[in-house]
Amino acid sequence: MSPMRRCSRSACPRTAVATLTYVYADSTAVLGPLATYAEPHSYDLCSEHSERLVAPRGWEVIRLAPDPAALGPSNDDLLALADAVREAGRRPEPAPAPPMAGEGGSGARRGHLRALPDPDA
Repeated sequence: MSPMRRCSRSACPRTAVATLTYVYADSTAVLGPLATYAEPHSYDLCSEHSERLVAPRGWEVIRLAPDPAALGPSNDDLLALADAVREAGRRPEPAPAPPMAGEGGSGARRGHLRALPDPDA
């Protein structure tokens, strides 16, 4: 789970709930639900700062309401959780034993190093 994101406003300790992005070509500020990932050219805002947001003069503010269906876990989230639980419940398969010297291996093995036979010998 990723760490909780904070509001981008300086000295604001509150948790971010919305993401603000700008479309400079259209003089538009877009305020929507918190983005999945923090992007360098977007700003995460707490509920107080997102409600009080005003754009520069001549700019339009578009407020995107969150999709109520997207607020809860999706089928993909539930499947990923089920897969993780199944994987955690599996017993690890035993690792094959490394060949010992003289057992037909390509060389003696000690720890993580392998001694190869001299090709000139």
